[in-house]
Amino acid sequence: MPRSYLDFEEPLRELDRRRDAAAIAGDEMQVEALDREIASVARAISAGLGAWQRIALARHPDRPTAIEAFRVLCTDFVELRGDRCFGDDPAVVAGLARRNGRPLAVVGHQRGRDPGDRVRRNFGMARPEGFRKARRVFDLAGRMGLPILTLVDTQGAWPGTESEERGIAESISGCLAALAGAPVPVVAALLGEGGSGGALAFAVADRLLALENGCLSVITPEGCASILDRKRTPEGVARAAESLRMGASDLLRLGVVDVVVPEPEGGAHRDPDAAVQALGREIDRAFADLSEISPAALRSLRDERLRRLGRSELAVLVEPEQVC
Repeated sequence: MPRSYLDFEEPLRELDRRRDAAAIAGDEMQVEALDREIASVARAISAGLGAWQRIALARHPDRPTAIEAFRVLCTDFVELRGDRCFGDDPAVVAGLARRNGRPLAVVGHQRGRDPGDRVRRNFGMARPEGFRKARRVFDLAGRMGLPILTLVDTQGAWPGTESEERGIAESISGCLAALAGAPVPVVAALLGEGGSGGALAFAVADRLLALENGCLSVITPEGCASILDRKRTPEGVARAAESLRMGASDLLRLGVVDVVVPEPEGGAHRDPDAAVQALGREIDRAFADLSEISPAALRSLRDERLRRLGRSELAVLVEPEQVC
């Protein structure tokens, strides 16, 4: 499959072309030398990235999708479709699978791979029926005693008129309630971008993991810039991305995510399988830590974890004359 390159990745394009040509020619020494050079250039690029550029990596068209990740992480995946109310939403993929021989329920946003698939799946922006499908699987997992794994990768829920007509707020809140009260372990992972309530619907969890270039925010940088300066200039979007503190490293520092998983040199899109396998190891650790906790204790600890979010230890001193 042809690779895609963001503007700051252009130095890698010619190196990749030369590396591919050497591999076709069977020149192993040249391949090894180019692999080292590519890794060095990729490290240099990553070291100089700003917040907005990392968000661009979270949206990279070659980044692993939820379906591709489930294929690497799981066996015996059986997809469940439809919300038993309106229809099926391809922006959400959900079903039952096995991980290391153990059954679990899996749900994720699916952006799509090629242009036609992305349009069909609405670029991972779910409508109410997508969230109701997810809730159906969450409830099924609770009844069957299956751990829940969710993969977050969306700019947000679809805000169209049809979403309002079919109850988008109710369907998202149903997911929040189902995950908050689930009697089984819940592990969520930021596969790429997590935006607004569409992301939060799958991110209420006992453990929230994030790939290195993953991000999570109440609003996209573009939306934030549109509200703050009404122009949505490139400079305004970049400032918003920095101010939102939505990157994985900031989320870890703020206590929003529990683990940041390093990506291959240059980003997860450079070696999707390796990125997903690294995420899988952290998923296994999380489920192992949660496996012996009783359902009541799980709910209590989950509630405590969620209530800690947003707390600040900073104290602001205000002089009496400053108070109106």
